[in-house]
Amino acid sequence: MSRIHSIFILALCWTAWCALHSFLLSGFVKTRIKNVMGRKYGYYRLAFSIFSILSLLPVIYFQLRLEERVLFAWPWPWSLIKYGMYAAALLFFYKGAQVYDLQYMLGLKQIQLMRQGKKEGPVYFTAKGILGYVRHPWYSGAILFVLAFGAITDVSLVSKTVLILYIIIGTLLEENRLISEIGEPYLTYREKVPMFIPWRLI
Repeated sequence: MSRIHSIFILALCWTAWCALHSFLLSGFVKTRIKNVMGRKYGYYRLAFSIFSILSLLPVIYFQLRLEERVLFAWPWPWSLIKYGMYAAALLFFYKGAQVYDLQYMLGLKQIQLMRQGKKEGPVYFTAKGILGYVRHPWYSGAILFVLAFGAITDVSLVSKTVLILYIIIGTLLEENRLISEIGEPYLTYREKVPMFIPWRLI
């Protein structure tokens, strides 16, 4: 297998994983799975999280087996920028964790509600904490982490590009969902607060 062929297959693997990940979270799929599973739908989010991790392992394994050519290794003083991005990413993750419902994100809250015989309530909207400065702090952190992680090689450049594009596209799709579910309050919020870069802090 030629080098270009291997890198092309890697790009397809990452694209397929991202597309599958997005497809399984789409309203189309969730509605149909909910109709099939009934009350057991409370397990779906946790099952999805586990499947996402397990299905990612073969892609990472394939990438690690490829020989890489270093394009940029963050020499001094560029390494300062790299560690600065790490620090900013950690701050975004930490601040996001203070306002997001982590049990809901993992799927644990849905199971708890299911066992209590309760239904999920409407989407909870807040602009507290970091959400008053940036709409998607975890996605901002993810982009910074992907950019800063490791040396930039001909192989990692593929995965970095696909993942960052996926985060951006996924964020736009999520924005449409939030507008549909929340309506005018989210539209007003979106006009005041930036998507990724907290310019009010700059």
